[in-house]
Amino acid sequence: MRAMVLRSTVDLDTNPRPLELVELPRPEPRAGEILIAVAVCGVCHTELDEIEGRTVPSSWPIVPGHEVVGRVVETRAAGGRFAAGDRVGVGWIHSSDGSETENLSDRFVATGRDVNGGYAEFMTVPERYAYRIPDVFPDDKAAPLLCAGGVGYRALRLTGIQDGDILGLTGFGGSGHLVLQLARHLYPASPIYVFARSAKERDFALRLGADWSGDTEDEPPAKANAIIDTTPAWKPVLAALERLRPGGRLVINAIRKESRDRHLLAEMRYEEHMWLEKEIKTVANVTHADIEAFLPLAASVPLLVETQRYPLEAANEALLELRAGHIKGAKVLYI
Repeated sequence: MRAMVLRSTVDLDTNPRPLELVELPRPEPRAGEILIAVAVCGVCHTELDEIEGRTVPSSWPIVPGHEVVGRVVETRAAGGRFAAGDRVGVGWIHSSDGSETENLSDRFVATGRDVNGGYAEFMTVPERYAYRIPDVFPDDKAAPLLCAGGVGYRALRLTGIQDGDILGLTGFGGSGHLVLQLARHLYPASPIYVFARSAKERDFALRLGADWSGDTEDEPPAKANAIIDTTPAWKPVLAALERLRPGGRLVINAIRKESRDRHLLAEMRYEEHMWLEKEIKTVANVTHADIEAFLPLAASVPLLVETQRYPLEAANEALLELRAGHIKGAKVLYI
């Protein structure tokens, strides 16, 4: 099978083509697993974290990718949830202990980091951690739902907001544009403010229903009850904390933060950023229950999923554009 593999962590400034197109043996499903013929795989910022060493793969070489949609080819699972030909998806969680807190378990195994993922023609996954894709979504529109959507749903729940509370979103890429629509559906009386660097992203947010959109450090019409941060940087964290109401909560939805602007944390002022019972909550991974609950909810809206398409062999280009901030919706590889 064709696959894009990563052989080591690299500095993308000096090596802009870290993934190599190779031929690998087709994987064989083990007991309890299914074999999937991959149709598409979304491109996530977490792949950049793997490549640049912020969340290092467990072994080398590794096939990245964890926003997977494809068809079941073979099943060795006794549960009988899926049959050959069924359309399924796979997210960041490849397997874990099955508990309510499986996202925090030391048995958590990540798709495309700890085992081979979806930048390939075939992959395997335990049957429990595959999901039926709602018919309303074509393959490319479904792929971002498996991570950007599922973990965005978890982040939205962790805000604890009620209908009418003000929600802020800082960073407006693959996850943000889905969370905005979901929040508008679940909390119709809540004003939604979007903070984004790019004027195109801000305009996109307004078209999707944001009540206000501005740059990272612009002042919104009012302070927010909660803000979800999906950026790789620290500057938006400080800006978001200043724009929270007393008792407000910042939810940071990122596997890792980059170090380029970490020095800005030295500018944190307790009285402006943290006082008055403000909270910081982080999102750690995702559970299978999050994805199971989110997919039918996404179909009921239904969410508008904006995607940019690339062939498998253009994975390096897609990742570099993502790193540079050239984002409108989500990037998807056609396998």
